[in-house]
Amino acid sequence: MDKRIATPLTPLIVPRAEHGISRKDISPNALRVLYKLREGGFQGYLVGGAVRDLLVGGHPKDFDVATDATPEQVRSLFRNCRLIGRRFRLAHVVFGREIIEVATFRANTDDGSGDRETEDGGRLLRDNVYGTIEDDAVRRDFTANALYYAIEDFSVRDYCGGYQDCQDRVLRLIGDPVERYREDPVRMLRAARLAAKLGFAIAPDAAAPIPELAPLLSAAPPARLFDECLKMFLAGHAEASFMLLENHGLLPALFPETAVALETNRSGALRAMVLQALRSTDERVAQDKPVTPAFLFAALLWPAYCRELAVMQKAGIDPLVAQQRAADRVTLHQAQRIALPRRFSQPMQEIWLLQPRFAQRVRKRVFRLLSHPRFRAAFDFLELRAGAAPELAADVAFWREAQAQAPEQLAERLDPKSPRRERDPEDASPEGEGAAPGPKKRRRRRRKPGGGEGGGE
Repeated sequence: MDKRIATPLTPLIVPRAEHGISRKDISPNALRVLYKLREGGFQGYLVGGAVRDLLVGGHPKDFDVATDATPEQVRSLFRNCRLIGRRFRLAHVVFGREIIEVATFRANTDDGSGDRETEDGGRLLRDNVYGTIEDDAVRRDFTANALYYAIEDFSVRDYCGGYQDCQDRVLRLIGDPVERYREDPVRMLRAARLAAKLGFAIAPDAAAPIPELAPLLSAAPPARLFDECLKMFLAGHAEASFMLLENHGLLPALFPETAVALETNRSGALRAMVLQALRSTDERVAQDKPVTPAFLFAALLWPAYCRELAVMQKAGIDPLVAQQRAADRVTLHQAQRIALPRRFSQPMQEIWLLQPRFAQRVRKRVFRLLSHPRFRAAFDFLELRAGAAPELAADVAFWREAQAQAPEQLAERLDPKSPRRERDPEDASPEGEGAAPGPKKRRRRRRKPGGGEGGGE
C-alpha cells in the first residue's frame, strides 16, 4: 500500500473569512471553467501553485483546475478545448493567449488497466489512473501544492497540511522523499525553484536525499530540463535558484562542465561573473525588460567554455580553431543534459566568439564589429565580464565611446595601420582561462579566369 494514503483523509476547510484569496485576483477565464464544470454536474477546484501563490501574496501567471470529469468529458463541455499528453492526459481550455489546464483527479494505485507505469528505478512513466480528490491530493508533490479552492463556498481545502506550511513558509514533500524523487527526479529541481521563488525553506527531510539522488536527473528528458531551466532562471529568481542548486548538489547534475570549472577556478572570478549575470537577469525581469535564453546560457556555460579553451590552447591548437572547437564541444556536451535549441545555442556561441575581437583597434575591424548583428549582446557580455575583471575596463570604455560617436569621428580617431593589441593567453580572459585574440586570417587568393593546371581555353 502506498505510504501516502492509508485511510480516507478529512480535509481542513479554511473558510473565506480566514484566508486572503479573492475572486478578483483569479483569472476570469479560470472562474468560467470552474463554474461551467459545476453546471455540468462535475466537481471543479482551483488547485496547486495558483492557490499557494495567492495565499502567500503572490500573483500567479497560470491557473490550473482539478476535476472529477475525465479529459473527454471536459472536452464535451468546452468547444475551445484540446486534449494533450500521453504520460499525463490533460485538457487545455484555450481563451486566446491564456490556457487553463484542467486535470482529472488521479489515484496513487495501479488499477491494472496499464494506465500507470513505472520504471524499475521507480520513475513514473505514465499516470492516467483516475481517482478521488483525496487520492489526487496525496499524489501531488509538495504539501503547498495540494490546496484546493472551492468556488461554491470560496473556501480552501487542505488534505496534507499545506495551509500551515504556507504560513510557516516551508516546502515539504508529501510521502517518502526518496520515493517521490525516484518517481520524478525533476522534483528536486522544482524544490529548489519553488524555494527560491517563494522564499521558502526546504524541509530537512526533503533536502537530505537530494545530493545523493541528484545524478538521477541524467535520465530526465533534456527538453524537460530546458523548460525547467527557463522557469528557474527567467522568472525573476535566477540568483537564488542558482545558489540553491549549488547548496543542494544539483549544479553538477544540470551543468556538469560548469560545475567543474567553478570548482577549479581558484580566484572565484568565474562564479562572481555568473552570479552577476543572474542578478542582472532578475533586475531586467523585475523591470519588465526582455531577457533571452541565449544570453543566459552564454553566462551559465562561460566557465565551461573558458576551461575547455584553456585546455586546447595548452595543446598548441591555433587560437581561432580552438575558440570554435571549444564552443562546439561545450554546446554538444551540454545538449546531452539540457536540450538547448539551435536558435539559442548559435547566438550564445557568437557572443563567446566575439569577445576576443573587443581587443582590436584596427579601423576596418572596429567598424565590422560595430555592424555585427550580435554586437550589442556581445558588448553587454563584455561589460558583465568586466564586473569581475577590472582589466577589461579600458575595452568597455572604448567600445562605449565608439557606439556614441559618429562614424566620421570614430574613423578619425582610429589609425587604419595601427597594430591590434595582443594579450598573453593567460590574461585574455578575466578568469585566466580564456583565449587570446587569434592571428589574422589569411585571405584566399582568387584564381584568375582560366588559370591553374588543367585550365580552360
